Order: sequence, then structure tokens, then C-alpha cells
Amino acid sequence: MTAIVTREELEAELAGPRRPVLLEALPPRYFLEGHLPSAKHLPHDRVGELAPRLIAEKATAIVVYCASDTCQNSHIAARTLESLGYANVRVYAGGKKDWTEAGLPLETGGPVAAAA
Repeated sequence: MTAIVTREELEAELAGPRRPVLLEALPPRYFLEGHLPSAKHLPHDRVGELAPRLIAEKATAIVVYCASDTCQNSHIAARTLESLGYANVRVYAGGKKDWTEAGLPLETGGPVAAAA
């Protein structure tokens, strides 16, 4: 079972010296409309293809999120990452909904996963 990280824990980690790699597991248009600051785009259905390019080191701390606590994309992506051998994967289950409801900012634009 993938570990869950709370918004408070994630905020503290992102502000600290050992920042996790933050991955959004939603389709490109949702990423472009707004994503958590410093997040990278990793659609849940392309994890196997893209993860080795985005995260070379399997011990890297990773936090995956999607739209809200009812969205399963982050859980799917996390399970796939774990099956690929990534050892430090957690899910921010509240996702963008929890983040924005707390009044925290999103970034817009940025690179989306390249088409295959």
C-alpha cells in the first residue's frame, strides 16, 4: 500500500532542503491549466514509458497527486512507479482540490509529457 502524504507534510517538505519530486498524474490540459509549484507532468497511463526519463534514481523521494481525493490517477501512477522499482513513492491524496481550497497557488503552463 502506497503511503499517503498530507498537504501540511508536503508543504513542509517542499519548503525544506530535501524536496521530493512532485508529479501530476492528470492529462496534459489539466496540467497546463494549473499544477502545484515545481510539479512535473507524468500522466498515469504513461508512467512506464516516461518515469525513467523524469526520475533516473530509484531511491528519489516522489510524491504523486491528481485532481482530488476521489481521483485514482495518482494511486495508479504510484503503483506503477513502485512496480518499476521506485522505493520512496507517496500519494498526496487531496490533490489540487485540497491544495487550492487551502488558498495555495498553482502554476500554469510548463512542459507536458511529450507525445509518443
